[in-house]
Amino acid sequence: MKNETTAKRVKPIKKRGSIAPYLFLLPAMLLFALFVFFPFVKTVLFSFTITDARGNPLQFVGLENYIKLFTSSQFLNSLFRTFIFAFMVGIPTFIIGYFLAAMATEKVKGSRIYEVLYSLPMAVASAPAAVIWFVLLSPGKNGIVNFLLGTEIRWLLDAKYAIWGVALVTVWLSIGANFIFLLTGFRNVPDDIIESARIDGAGYFTRLFRIITPIASPQIFFVVFLNIVSSFQAFAQVRLLTQGGPSYTTNVLVYSIYMSAIRNSRYETAFAQSVVLFIIILVITLIQFATEDKVVYYQ
Repeated sequence: MKNETTAKRVKPIKKRGSIAPYLFLLPAMLLFALFVFFPFVKTVLFSFTITDARGNPLQFVGLENYIKLFTSSQFLNSLFRTFIFAFMVGIPTFIIGYFLAAMATEKVKGSRIYEVLYSLPMAVASAPAAVIWFVLLSPGKNGIVNFLLGTEIRWLLDAKYAIWGVALVTVWLSIGANFIFLLTGFRNVPDDIIESARIDGAGYFTRLFRIITPIASPQIFFVVFLNIVSSFQAFAQVRLLTQGGPSYTTNVLVYSIYMSAIRNSRYETAFAQSVVLFIIILVITLIQFATEDKVVYYQ
């Protein structure tokens, strides 16, 4: 009876949550709120208004800005060019990064040298890279690319080749990041699995495509969507190389947003275009999460 009475008197101890983790997160959350969440909410709200030359809202117009966008041939062309550009950049970047990482997977004497060379484009900002490639792609025989190919193509001035020139620069800029992520994934494959496959008679390409690639699928999956999203956000190289021309052939969506807001002071159009770009990237991200469990192998 005494034990039962004592047990009844003992009350469970309530654990009090500590606020320390939230205090550590507070500075980061304040920065996100100030520079990410607030501008995003403002962009969405102002996309339903008519604005003045400074971007201040004057009148609520509902979906009128979006209706104008999707009935504008110039915007539809920009949207089409953006998807084409993402396709032209994403696939070559991944293929080149994949095979560079495959060649550098095994550590040998002097491998650090070409590892640094392969990842070097990652250290170059878009602006100086665009200047370098502007010289390389100069028209006529003055350009180094034309000199090496024996051609006289106007890479950045001809409507047929301009988007290829910008895509080439973007691919070069993105190879370094692809190489580093994929190399990390390939080198995380356990050595005993690769050695067992080698003993069983599996050749190099069998090991690469049947063993290393499936195990490195998380990094591969991440790199594929990284390429897609980054190609949708390309701006500096377009601004410096072609300025959306010639004949709007390189007028991708981000550059179109810049032109609407900064050059033409049509902020309501830029706000609506930004929301469209956000929705596109959001859909791509949702597809990524939806397909992750089906195509990614986790150890």
